[in-house]
Amino acid sequence: MKFNPIAFVISLAIPLGAGALGSILTLSSVKTWYPSLAKPSFNPPDSLFPPVWTCIFILMGISSYLVWQKRAQIVHFPRTIAVYAIQLLLNIMWSFLFFYAKSPGAALFEIAFLLMAILVNAVMFYKIDKTAGLLFIPYFLWVCFASVLTYSIFSLNG
Repeated sequence: MKFNPIAFVISLAIPLGAGALGSILTLSSVKTWYPSLAKPSFNPPDSLFPPVWTCIFILMGISSYLVWQKRAQIVHFPRTIAVYAIQLLLNIMWSFLFFYAKSPGAALFEIAFLLMAILVNAVMFYKIDKTAGLLFIPYFLWVCFASVLTYSIFSLNG
């Protein structure tokens, strides 16, 4: 398939934009409320989160571009895009619940749905393009870790 630079940039911009929106939602409490929380010993330094999430969103964008290139061959392309959009919205929702609403309990409940959506998205993408599906593995693993971290913070501060 011929490389389409405009589609590639759009494919990167969509998840990076979702990540930027999530970051905006964290601003109100990342320097005030969040530092006051008790955290587990395995909590990474705050400086680790932006580069990890940026890499994950870039991988997600590459993955979506690979699927987009095969859109003509996908019988249920709108459903595929809907699942992708849902997992992005759930990603943003976690930031809203945890940081903006300051509700680790609600974020813990919501992250279970995010994990399921990531898994469904990864499997759907894998069936279309193996590389596209495999690019979701770091995202899934990071959100598994985030789930444990969210649970720990909720437990320590409940």
